Amino acid sequence: MTKPMALSATKAQPVRPVAPKKYVFLLLEEYSLLSFTCAVEALRMANGYEGKTFFEWRVLSETGSTVYASNGLSTGVDGEIEKLSRQDTLIVVGGDNIASRSTPKIMSWLRREARSGVTVGALGTGSYTLAMAGLLIDRPVTTHWEYHNTFVEVFPGMDLRETLFAIDTDRPTCAGGAASIDMMLHLIERDFGRDLANYVSDLMVYTSPRTEQHSQRLSLQARSGARHTKFAEAIEIMARNIEDPLSPADVAMMVNLSGRQLERLFKKHLNTTPKTYYTGLRLQKARELLFQTNMSLSEICFASGFNSQTHFSKSYRARFGVSPSNDSCRG
Repeated sequence: MTKPMALSATKAQPVRPVAPKKYVFLLLEEYSLLSFTCAVEALRMANGYEGKTFFEWRVLSETGSTVYASNGLSTGVDGEIEKLSRQDTLIVVGGDNIASRSTPKIMSWLRREARSGVTVGALGTGSYTLAMAGLLIDRPVTTHWEYHNTFVEVFPGMDLRETLFAIDTDRPTCAGGAASIDMMLHLIERDFGRDLANYVSDLMVYTSPRTEQHSQRLSLQARSGARHTKFAEAIEIMARNIEDPLSPADVAMMVNLSGRQLERLFKKHLNTTPKTYYTGLRLQKARELLFQTNMSLSEICFASGFNSQTHFSKSYRARFGVSPSNDSCRG
């Protein structure tokens, strides 16, 4: 007689716990809500995978008070800046008016935590705060493209990248905005593997995560529909030579075109002249420096490739409808 099969006495094994990685977000006044939300939501969604808690986080402000984002929405926090554990990863979330929002108290705290071994990173213009605190010397760093010119002028010699994010051993930085997702997915994969990163990416309906090397901005071809390689090269040459501008003839020669050919390309694709476009690039840099730094008008004038402050002021007024000294965004 066949004996009945014995049921297995093996009990279901509990899900093996993981040691959660701990993040601390410091929200500066006028911080970018988009950057912060993209980062923290990636962590929240990761905690739904296989019933495990992979991440814990808390949110701080300088004084423990409610913080207002750049869009005016208020955010409650868990407390004020405090002593952290070496196991914490501190992320500074920047936004508008970053220089004035990076207070001496915050920078002293950042330096102290970095000295104690805490990993200190940033989203968007939070990189500016880290640079002000002296925490990015000899390290790769990125920030939002809108602050790139300012960063170069205020922190010369910094290893500033134009990529979506830059991962140093204990100084992760990203451009902010949607790039916060890309950096967090990279960190999730690094700490817990590709399966978890893919799970989060799917939940976020983010089907094409970008790498560290992706550019922050659309290419000129994508923005304008232009497909002419030499035209794109001319634009790039102009963008790289702001402080010491070249003549349109020099730019044309560098891309093996005649001056007339270059003018026709600018007329066709941008409906302007090479000289007008180039001057616009320089004036845009000047305006960024005017808004984002405490540089004097004469310093901004020369940093933007103008040899005469009178000519600079006249060109600025023609472009923006107000003189640089009376610009309402100044101060």
